[in-house]
Amino acid sequence: MTRGKSSFFAQTRDSEKLIQVALGEKKADLAVVNARLVNVFTKEILDNISVSIKGKWIAAVGNDLKHCIGAKTEVIDAKGKTIIPGLIDGHTHLAWLFTANEFLKHAMKGGTTTIITETLEPFPVSGYDGLVDFLESLKDQPIKIFSTAPFMASISHASRGISLETLKKLLSREDIIGLGESYWQSVIQNPDQSLPILNEALLSGKRLEGHSAGASINRLNAYIATGISSCHEPIKADEVLDRLRLGLYVMIREGSIRSDLEEIAKIRDFGIDFRRLILVSDGVVPKDLLNKGYMEFIVQKAINCGFDPITAIQMATLNVAEHFSLDGIIGTIAPGRYADLLLIPDEETITAEYVISSGQIIAQNGNLLKQPRRHDFSKHSTTSVHLSRKLSASDFMVKIQMPADEAQIRTINMVTDLVTSEILVTLPISAGEIIQDISKDIIKIAAIDRTHNPGKIFTGLIKGFGLKAGAFACSASWDTTDIIVIGADDADMALAVNRIFDLQGGAVVSLNGKIEAELPLPVFGLLSELPIQQIAEKNETIKNKLTNLGVSFPDPLLSLIALTGAAIPFLRICEEGLVNLKNGQTVGIIPG
Repeated sequence: MTRGKSSFFAQTRDSEKLIQVALGEKKADLAVVNARLVNVFTKEILDNISVSIKGKWIAAVGNDLKHCIGAKTEVIDAKGKTIIPGLIDGHTHLAWLFTANEFLKHAMKGGTTTIITETLEPFPVSGYDGLVDFLESLKDQPIKIFSTAPFMASISHASRGISLETLKKLLSREDIIGLGESYWQSVIQNPDQSLPILNEALLSGKRLEGHSAGASINRLNAYIATGISSCHEPIKADEVLDRLRLGLYVMIREGSIRSDLEEIAKIRDFGIDFRRLILVSDGVVPKDLLNKGYMEFIVQKAINCGFDPITAIQMATLNVAEHFSLDGIIGTIAPGRYADLLLIPDEETITAEYVISSGQIIAQNGNLLKQPRRHDFSKHSTTSVHLSRKLSASDFMVKIQMPADEAQIRTINMVTDLVTSEILVTLPISAGEIIQDISKDIIKIAAIDRTHNPGKIFTGLIKGFGLKAGAFACSASWDTTDIIVIGADDADMALAVNRIFDLQGGAVVSLNGKIEAELPLPVFGLLSELPIQQIAEKNETIKNKLTNLGVSFPDPLLSLIALTGAAIPFLRICEEGLVNLKNGQTVGIIPG
């Protein structure tokens, strides 16, 4: 069921009441008094500041607000403490492993009061209706969650693109504040397809989020000329500087996919303005959320890496808000803004003693006082894994018509846990079938479409994943609607994929005809509805099982699902074949 229209941008702001509170004619509902205020507008720390709050909004900020306080005003005495704006994550992926309500139970208590999430994951598997269901799950929560519409770059033609009609409907929503990350290769290589989408978002007044990893300066100029406004991909200080000089907001990632702060922190000595630098997570896995925290951890690390504390705070508050044109309502402590603020020991210690969001105390000393709302997903969203039939071992045979005993095979080579290259390996042929070579760490990999052409399968070879036996599969592959599976045994590959079908989504490890570990992901085939702690435990069990089978990557699940991604170099896989990201060509396993 669609929930009522939210009021993120309500222009009235109960303005009459705010005027009356500011003048002392009415009394505040909540007041924070005697605080040191980090003013992110002026980079000052102001002493003996009070903040009066009426409803969701800040009515007044100043040294003497006694006239705003009445007998029924709840007062927080912040003497000796510091207040800063609520923290904002300007780029993350909430459609990843957990539902929003479970994530928020842990994210909110550290001081995050606004999240801006991508939506590219649920759209290809569940379409517009599924995406709206996901957006509904983010509404009416104790903190504010905005989203970006999916650009939908994919290596699979079946998952590629979004219609202008659908995009217009999404852009008309007030919780959609931009177009999500648009890979530079897709924009430059396919302008006829990409530019109408970018232009539609620009015409609607929304931001265009970028993804420019690996772009040369000429291509970067061409890419930015389309209206792209940000990039979260730089991993070195000079890459950040290049993008800042061309007018982009640059987002520094410190999450579970990338941890770039220490390297990029070298930019602190460049003598430049940091007002277009933003701190983001780009996604946090359950284990990191539980052990490290969320945006409070990232801001603290920026300070520990040598950034000026107020600068670090700006990078997770005002800078983000200005980028998305939200600074009129969030990102600062000022009259007429949402009452989002944290009470911390001092500007160098980002440990929230109070978290106030939209005028409500939602957490105190790490304890949650307001529970997130649980959303009941539709049947459409929880039955998204489709196969034409159950698979068998024979479905993973790699047949070849070649009168020879061996052949050179185009193979995915794991260069790192995420980056791949193309290599040619010589493998034996037996009865017209290519035989993998487990002793040389060459095993099978397959992608099976679960949405557009259910059961369509492509099987290739991969080197360097480390798996010595069994199989590992997941339905949450990046940028496609595929189930991705690797395996040293065809029967175990079939077993793992079939188990995912039974679960209607999941990550599965199989060995010798048995399921060794699994994490159910029944929402879109992407999300678990389990508590975060249980998701972390099951993911750790999967990792331990895979470690015992020879896999040494720090996050094997991430390494697996990224193999279909359209932005990480260089050789990827989908149900249509292998894809060379250097030229966008889909190729088979036989070179030439």
